[in-house]
Amino acid sequence: MRVTRLFAAALGVLTMAVLALAAPPPAFAQPKDRLTIGMGLEPPHLDPTAGAAAAIDEVTYANLFEGLVRIDQDGKVQPQLARSWTVSPDGLTYTFELLTGVAFHDGSPFTAADVKFSWDRARGADSVNAQKRYFAAIDRIETPDPARVVVVLTRRDGYFLFNMGSGDAVIVSAKTAEANKATPIGTGPFRFERWGKGDRVVLVRNDAHRNVARTPLKQVTFRFIGDPSAQVASLLAGDVDLWPNIGAAESLGRLRADGRFTVQAGQTEGETVLAINNRKKPFDDVRVRRAISHVIDRKAIIDGAMQGFGTPIGSHFSPANAAYVDLTGTYPHDVARAKALLAEAGFPNGIEATLKLPPPAYARRGGEIVASQLAQAGIRVKIEPVEWAQWLSAVFRGRDFDLSIVSHTEPMDIDVYARDDYYFGYSSDRFKAVMAAIDAAADEGVRARLFGDAQRILAEDAVNAFLFQLPKLGVWNRNLTGVWVNSPIQANDVTGVAWK
Repeated sequence: MRVTRLFAAALGVLTMAVLALAAPPPAFAQPKDRLTIGMGLEPPHLDPTAGAAAAIDEVTYANLFEGLVRIDQDGKVQPQLARSWTVSPDGLTYTFELLTGVAFHDGSPFTAADVKFSWDRARGADSVNAQKRYFAAIDRIETPDPARVVVVLTRRDGYFLFNMGSGDAVIVSAKTAEANKATPIGTGPFRFERWGKGDRVVLVRNDAHRNVARTPLKQVTFRFIGDPSAQVASLLAGDVDLWPNIGAAESLGRLRADGRFTVQAGQTEGETVLAINNRKKPFDDVRVRRAISHVIDRKAIIDGAMQGFGTPIGSHFSPANAAYVDLTGTYPHDVARAKALLAEAGFPNGIEATLKLPPPAYARRGGEIVASQLAQAGIRVKIEPVEWAQWLSAVFRGRDFDLSIVSHTEPMDIDVYARDDYYFGYSSDRFKAVMAAIDAAADEGVRARLFGDAQRILAEDAVNAFLFQLPKLGVWNRNLTGVWVNSPIQANDVTGVAWK
């Protein structure tokens, strides 16, 4: 516009009119078929069936890979590669009728054999699937013809269909499965184009997909920007169109006041916890863990690290679930009580510990506040910032930590506390019995009651210090439609996103 005005001043009104007619329309008036999404964490790889990092699904779920069923933005199970299914009266046999004419990105046809391969691989002895437990109830998988799959369970599993809609249960091809970490090949509406490590992943539309007419975008770029201030700058500069989970909560007021953006505070399935290594002394003593829980002031953490966004929790369960029990009063903020518990456990002079913090802002900022609070009770904490790959290697897999802060974003993942080998190191026969009863229960009322029991056990045992439910702080160009406000599952599903 400034150049046009300079020409107008020099050449006159006629020239200005000619230039106006000849100039292209403003960029925002042109049809858009490209989108750039910001993410705070880069995935360690791109195979959702072989890793626990949420960032993997946030790139690939519904975009690159598909399952027999999928979870929509309301948290409901919807058909995907299965056009329909039936369940036997005893709840033990699921028969899936598959779509026909579907192909993987390399042109290989999708058939029932791919389903059997994918799910047998996920539940096999050598499985590296992060949610192998999802497949534990499967007795056998039958493929009577290329368009039908019959799954027989050993026991009822009320969450079987929902779990099969997760990224861990997507369908992969035997021909390409081993290469999916670096060059993923699925059946989704987008296919992998390139990965610039440390910078971006680029997907392009799969024009052979059955829903191509309902996929407006031709290219989607996932940009990885960890620094919260740089995330905001990328929006203001127009370098990023959409931040589904922005780290700079303190900037939301400013962004909301800027007419260029839509700002939404939605819900996630992310229980944010101060994780405690129950294997290590002195944290194997419940009195020490209870002392930690008593000294934690959730409101101060939410206000200081999240600008007030976030719902306090007292156990590992989402407040959005109908079976949620509010246990935030189990350990009221009480420094004197925390000191007394430490003394009772044999630590009148307090203890020393390390606090390993992964990159997300909620962890780094929250960690500073948590360390200050723990110091009030004589728990002297050394903060160790770690990158995400280090956290996965040292904390999650290596169990080499005292304390850490992380948000567990898998839906309905309270059952991880029934795993003896999980990184918390918690083991409770009482808790395992409740989880087994939940698996066997068909009545939703009974399941809800049992989930309440499970939440109370975790709170009583102070397995972790439960902090808050992670909010979904989304900011995007106001001309975008179809963006998910909530995250019932780990996903940045762009299959329905379009420019107005």
